[in-house]
Amino acid sequence: MSAKPFSMNMKRLFQTLTIAALMLLVGCSQKKNNDDIIAPKPEVVKPQAPISMQEYNQTSDVEWLGKHYQVVIHRVADDSLKMVKDENGQKFVDNRINVKVIRADGSVFFNRSFTKAAFESYLNEDYRNTGILEGLVYDKAEGNNLFFAASVSHPQTDEYIPLIVSLSNFGEVGISPDTDLDTNGDLDDDDE
Repeated sequence: MSAKPFSMNMKRLFQTLTIAALMLLVGCSQKKNNDDIIAPKPEVVKPQAPISMQEYNQTSDVEWLGKHYQVVIHRVADDSLKMVKDENGQKFVDNRINVKVIRADGSVFFNRSFTKAAFESYLNEDYRNTGILEGLVYDKAEGNNLFFAASVSHPQTDEYIPLIVSLSNFGEVGISPDTDLDTNGDLDDDDE
């Protein structure tokens, strides 16, 4: 008689273990079939105070039409200009760039400030609303003109519209899109 209670206890233990194993299998199989993906919530980027580009100066000594000139370019962030916003609402201060051409005797041949407004007819609606005048730098003296490279960009990106600014020996300014970007290295016209 003492053997029966032992076998009953074994039977109950076996049943309990079987039920626990089945519950474990059912639990595991449900986890394997679960299509829920747990991902962290995206952080919303909060705009900071308006961002300004660094002040920039460039001075170049130039031989032009047989005479010596100095080209001085000064870029400064200008709070009086309309600010632009990126897709996150971050504000950026636009720039004002002054170009001065000084003769060898120190007299000023040309002195003008440029803002994005000078280039608006060469910009699409997107760049008019969200672009800033990023740069204007001296490029070369050729014939009766000094040439400058200018760009209106989306702030803090590599996206920009390249422009050419020319200054004639009569002080006339011309602006045109830069369609001759050298993206393949130096190629001769015969190689293109």
